[in-house]
Amino acid sequence: MCGIAGFINFEDGNQAHERDLRRMCDVITHRGPDEDGYFVYDNIALGMRRLSIIDLSTGKQPIPNEDKSIWIVFNGEIYNFQELRRELEAKGHVFRTKTDTETIVHAYEEWGTLCPTKLNGMFAFAIWDNRRKQLFLARDRLGIKPLYYYADRDRLVFGSELKSLLQIPEVPREVDEKALDLFLTYEYVPAPYSILKDVKKLPQGHILVAKDGKVEVQQYWEVKYNESEKSQPELEEEFIELMRDAVKMRMIADVPLGAFLSGGIDSSTIVALMSQVATRKVKTFSIGFENQSYNELEYAREIAKHFGTDHQEFIIQPDILDLTDKLVHHLDEPLGDFSIFPTYLVSKMARQHVTVALSGDGGDELFGGYDTYIANRMDMKYRQKVPQFVREKMISPAVGLLPPTEKKKGLINKSKRFVEGSNLPLDLQHTRWMTFVAEHEKQALYTPELLQARNGSTAFDFMRDYFNKAKSNDPLNRQLYVDTKTYLCDNILVKVDRMSMAVSLEARVPFLDHRVVEFAARVPGVMKMHNGRTKILVKDALEKLLPPKITNRGKEGFSIPIKNWLKSELKPLMLDALSPERIRRDNFFEAKTVERLIDEHLRNKENHSHRLWAMMVFQIWQQTYLGK
Repeated sequence: MCGIAGFINFEDGNQAHERDLRRMCDVITHRGPDEDGYFVYDNIALGMRRLSIIDLSTGKQPIPNEDKSIWIVFNGEIYNFQELRRELEAKGHVFRTKTDTETIVHAYEEWGTLCPTKLNGMFAFAIWDNRRKQLFLARDRLGIKPLYYYADRDRLVFGSELKSLLQIPEVPREVDEKALDLFLTYEYVPAPYSILKDVKKLPQGHILVAKDGKVEVQQYWEVKYNESEKSQPELEEEFIELMRDAVKMRMIADVPLGAFLSGGIDSSTIVALMSQVATRKVKTFSIGFENQSYNELEYAREIAKHFGTDHQEFIIQPDILDLTDKLVHHLDEPLGDFSIFPTYLVSKMARQHVTVALSGDGGDELFGGYDTYIANRMDMKYRQKVPQFVREKMISPAVGLLPPTEKKKGLINKSKRFVEGSNLPLDLQHTRWMTFVAEHEKQALYTPELLQARNGSTAFDFMRDYFNKAKSNDPLNRQLYVDTKTYLCDNILVKVDRMSMAVSLEARVPFLDHRVVEFAARVPGVMKMHNGRTKILVKDALEKLLPPKITNRGKEGFSIPIKNWLKSELKPLMLDALSPERIRRDNFFEAKTVERLIDEHLRNKENHSHRLWAMMVFQIWQQTYLGK
C-alpha cells in the first residue's frame, strides 16, 4: 500500500525537477511511512511513499522492467500476482523481486493497456513507457484506490490525493460550483468531478493515456447484469465459495492483519470466513458509543465470542472537536459522512496491533442492504393508497411539526425522513432518501451567483444519468448499479481509504473482489430483497455460520450522534465555521438562511445536522486548503 504522485511536461525540453516531485510525495507520507522512491527522466517524474506489506526487503518502488524502458509507481495490492507471475514467467519474462508491483510491469509489457483486466485487486498506478513515450494511468474496477489528475496543454499532474497536486503552483485552486452543488446534495463529490475546477478524479474501471500532449480516458470494465437461472441454494453455495476465496486472497501479507467488526452481517461474514482460513486467532476491532441507540458493541461481542477472536473495543466520547481539522485535512476534499470519526478511531486502534484490516464494505450495495430500497417500495404503496391531497396537505405538514428525537432512528425520525424523501421526484427512486438538500431549499440557501453557476443543470441530473446507464430490467438491480457507481465509490470507499491511510493502515474489502461483484450482478433482485427482508441470499447463505441474532437483525449503519453533539460539544465550532461574516465573505450561501438552519436545529425544531455539518466541512476545507 502506498501513495503515488507525478507529472509529465508535454513540451520538449521542459525538464522535470525532483524537488517538485518530492514536495508532492512529502505531503502524503502518512500513506507510506516506510520509504520513498523517485524516478525523474527528462520530462517525466514518478514518485511514491510506501507502506510495506508484501516483499518487505526488495519491493522498493519505482520498479522497472528488465531493460529499464518501463517504470511503475503503484498504490494497492494485487491478490492474484503469484498466479500472474507464473503465467508471465512461462512467456519469458524475468523477475528480480517478489513484489506484486513488478507483476504489473510485465503484465503491461505483455498485454499493454489491457493489463488492468488481468488484475484481481485494488490499485491505482502510473507507468512510464519510454519506448512509446506515453504515460499510462489506471484505477481499479470499483474505485477502491483514489487517483486525481489535472491536465492542460503544458502538463499532466497526478496523485493519490488532491494535496499532492496542490504542490504544483500551476494547478488551479478555484472551487467548482457544480461540484459544490453535488456535495451539498449527496454529501460527497462524485467522479469525475473534484471540488476544484479542472482537477478530476479518474473514474472507477477507467484508464488514462497521455501521449504527444493529448490525454485520453477510456473505460475498461463495467458491471453487467445477466440474471442466473440457478436456484437460490445453488447461488448461496457459489457465494460462500467465492467469498471464502476472496477473503483467503486478502489474507496474504508479510505483516500482522485483522478485521473491523461492527456486528453487522457483512463484517460478521468476513470474520466468519477469516476464522475458517486463519491458522491463528483472528484479531477484531470494534467501536461503541455511550448513547445506546447508536451502540452496536453487543452484536460485535457476540461474533467475537462465537469465533473466539482476539477482540479490542473503544468507546467514542463526544470530545471530538480537536479531531475535526485533522480529519478534514486527510479527506482532501469535502465529505459530509459523519462516520469519518468512528472509521478513523477504529483504524487508529487497529493500527496499534496490525498493519492490514479486512472490512465488510460493499455488501449492502451489491446485495441490497439499505433501508432506502425498502423505502422506495413502501413509497409506491403509499402513493397508491393515500390520495395526493392527503399526502401533501395533511400528512406532510403534520409530520413536519414533530420535533426530532435524540435517537439514532426511531419512529418519529424515520417518519420525518420518509415524508421528506417521498416529496422528491419519483424517477430518483431510492436515492430520494440519499439526498440532503432539495431543489426548493437551494433557492433559499444558495446565493444568486451559485445558482447561476449551475447553468440550469441540477444535481439530480447526475443521478438520472446513472439510472439510464443501468443495463438491467430488475428495478432493484438498477438501484444497486447506481449505488455501486456513486455512493459506494465516492463516499464509502473514500471515507475508508482516507481514514485508514491517515494512520498508515491498509484496509482490504473482500466483497469488492470483482468476481463477487460480477456474481452479485447475476443474482435476481427477488433473492436480494422481498417483502421487506433485505440481503436474503447473504443471510440465508450464512445461517449455518452466524448466530440467528446476527442474521435476523436489520441494517443499522455506522453513524454517530452528531445531531446531538452540534447542540453541545461541537456548537462553538459550528457557530465559528458558519458565522455570518465567513458565509458572506465566501459568497456561496445566504447568511440569513444558514442562521435560520442553526436556530431551528439548536431549538430542536428540526434536525438540520446533515446540512449544517456539510457546510461546516466545506468551510473548514476552504480554510485548510485555500487559506480562506
